[in-house]
Amino acid sequence: MNEEPLVSVVRGSLDDHEVAALVAILASRSTSVNYPTPPQAVSDWSRSARPAAAPRNWRTSALPR
Repeated sequence: MNEEPLVSVVRGSLDDHEVAALVAILASRSTSVNYPTPPQAVSDWSRSARPAAAPRNWRTSALPR
């Protein structure tokens, strides 16, 4: 292991709980950056309530696109 650490404590000393909190924060922040969430499809029901919705109505909402 000749690699340089990604994170190091420059001043002070951390106990086990503080290291665990730091690791949890870094892990939660890195997963949201590395793995983007796929966009969720909006249902026709919720889209129909929007003022700028496509020209579809309740009759055409059941039809395939």
